[in-house]
Amino acid sequence: MKTPRIKGIIRRTRALLKNDPSRFLRRVSGVIHVGANTGQEIDLYQAYDLRVVWVEPIPEIFETLKTNIKDIKKHVALQCLVTDQDDIEYAFHVSNRGGQASSILELKEHKDIWPHVDFDRTIPLRSATLATLLKREGINVSEYDALVLDTQGAELLVLTGAVPILNAFKFIKVEVPDFEAYTGCCQLKDVEAFVQQHGFSEISRKNSRNARKAEVTTTSSTKKRVDILFCYPREIRLPTDGCQPSKTMC
Repeated sequence: MKTPRIKGIIRRTRALLKNDPSRFLRRVSGVIHVGANTGQEIDLYQAYDLRVVWVEPIPEIFETLKTNIKDIKKHVALQCLVTDQDDIEYAFHVSNRGGQASSILELKEHKDIWPHVDFDRTIPLRSATLATLLKREGINVSEYDALVLDTQGAELLVLTGAVPILNAFKFIKVEVPDFEAYTGCCQLKDVEAFVQQHGFSEISRKNSRNARKAEVTTTSSTKKRVDILFCYPREIRLPTDGCQPSKTMC
């Protein structure tokens, strides 16, 4: 149970993050980013001089990612499909949007918001848990205190497979839908329940896409994907001044 002091810290931290959701990176030395695509956040992570492990499953997208980070000494790219099980073959569906929105799951209500997105092929990929992958690649988890997930419906699978190392992270950031975007996918409420069960508290959330009004059968609802940030309460003392990203904490 959270004490009144902890609740007060969480409220103040949420206010700080409202206009700058990336502020937590000032408290981070390294990031493990699962669902990297081509590394769209490279500039952001470089601004904070962070070590980064990028994980991307699609072979040709992975090659582009490697090219994009080849001159960055602190960044490494791993090709792997991360789930909750080791050495399982999945039919992985590759989208027509440069790999974005690709998933092990079939599209469902995703099409209500992004009707132009579709799968144009399916490839076989074998899985590993995050804990297994990092051990296999000789990654020292203690050097990476933030976990970022953008895995198109498989976020809960990734988190479940990461349970043996979950307490190594100060922050967990997840992009997750509040509706069934993919058939059988985890939703916002599922991720919230899981991370809270493991001692994390929500400190920030924002819509990650512009959702439009969509009609599903006879029910009208606003569907959205949410960027949600969790951390251990002891880690949520963020800088309060206006300093810029730096290797030294503000």
